[in-house]
Amino acid sequence: MKDMAAKVQVNIPFRMLVSDYLDRFLDLGLNPEIGLDAESLDRFAPDDFKRAADRFRDLGRRITVHGPFMDLSPTSPDPAITAVTERRFDQMFEALGAIKPVTTVVHAGYDPRKHVFMRDLWLEKSLAFFQKASLRAAGLGTRLMLENVYEETPEDLLPLIDALDPETVGVCLDVGHLHALGTVGLDRWLAVLGRRIGQCHLHDNRGDRDSHLAMGEGTIDFDPLFRFIENRGPVLTLEPHEEKDLYTSLAYLQRFYR
Repeated sequence: MKDMAAKVQVNIPFRMLVSDYLDRFLDLGLNPEIGLDAESLDRFAPDDFKRAADRFRDLGRRITVHGPFMDLSPTSPDPAITAVTERRFDQMFEALGAIKPVTTVVHAGYDPRKHVFMRDLWLEKSLAFFQKASLRAAGLGTRLMLENVYEETPEDLLPLIDALDPETVGVCLDVGHLHALGTVGLDRWLAVLGRRIGQCHLHDNRGDRDSHLAMGEGTIDFDPLFRFIENRGPVLTLEPHEEKDLYTSLAYLQRFYR
């Protein structure tokens, strides 16, 4: 399992990593995708992030980060909401300086149910926010990855992605999100966004909700993704919600990498 673990990232909130799982991650040879949720950002200081990250760096492990997202909106028409979002991102950047991840995943944030009547404003505000954020991230040595969540098609993201510098911004394609919340298949997402995809979040579901099952336990056909990976080699992150699902997903991936 360690051979396969060395090829992927595994997501975990920082607060859980340091309280319960740090030694286990190290012993199992796992590369972390460190989640910087609100509790982690408020509880810990840069020195805390650096100490944990150094444990992985000393062993030659790759580190990625998932930024804060719950209830945040950089494009909200409410200035109080955008102020909270900017504060959380400021906290994130302070942590990034200590962690020094290869990539940093944040949600692109387009939701057709909310933004269909303000799409131009959403795009204008998103472009201004993520241009600034991506340059700040690049200055810290990390590449920003915009992740799909409620976007129904890749075309929902394309105008924003095309307007941002590919050197500093890529796409994190969440295969579980597009299967449960999107309206077109994986082939279409790969065809439209493939040149910008630098990372993938991997978990399964049955198309009814974002259930984060182990790979192979839902109805996602991962074969198009595996063909894509062979040619481009994006960063892969497993997002299990239970420890047992990590081992199932690693075993599933192992069949592809043989």
